[in-house]
Amino acid sequence: MIDLHEKGHSFKELHEEYGPSLDTIRKWVQAATVIAIDHQGTAVTNEQFKQLQKENRRLREELDILKRAAVLLAKRWALVRVK
Repeated sequence: MIDLHEKGHSFKELHEEYGPSLDTIRKWVQAATVIAIDHQGTAVTNEQFKQLQKENRRLREELDILKRAAVLLAKRWALVRVK
């Protein structure tokens, strides 16, 4: 569907010929649209970018948790050493 749309077929034509709703076809095309080229020359689609943002958020949360844990462990270690 995406290739056909890129070759000039309208959403309406694709809907009438293959059946998926116009909105579904639009979403597919939007998700597969190349929004950038990475440093290795690989195309990055809108969907891939969203996944990378989600993973980045998760990793930042994990890092924040580890930083807090390190502070707590350092405080606990300092208390043990003083005793």
